[in-house]
Amino acid sequence: MESINELVIEAQVLDTLRTCFDPEIPVNIYDLGLIYNVNVEEGGGVAITMTLTSPHCPAVQSLPAEIEEKVKGVSGVSGVKIDLVWDPPWDSSKMSEAARLQLGMM
Repeated sequence: MESINELVIEAQVLDTLRTCFDPEIPVNIYDLGLIYNVNVEEGGGVAITMTLTSPHCPAVQSLPAEIEEKVKGVSGVSGVKIDLVWDPPWDSSKMSEAARLQLGMM
């Protein structure tokens, strides 16, 4: 069971992820559906499972590094581990309703 502190850190991490954008799509990576899981461990370690829109995405090197740097800046975070996965592959069904509206896909 998560402690209150871990829940607060998780909420702050999710807010931080909403400040990161795919360089080719003007939607934050959380609403775009690129974040599959965020796990805050006791002690403040954060594990993020994510993908990109394509293995050929030009941000394959830069975006995970940007995310790691920003999440490390969240109060209470002691470390960040990013697991970049390609399965399941990303598709537009993973986008939030807000992202679909923003991109005119509704």
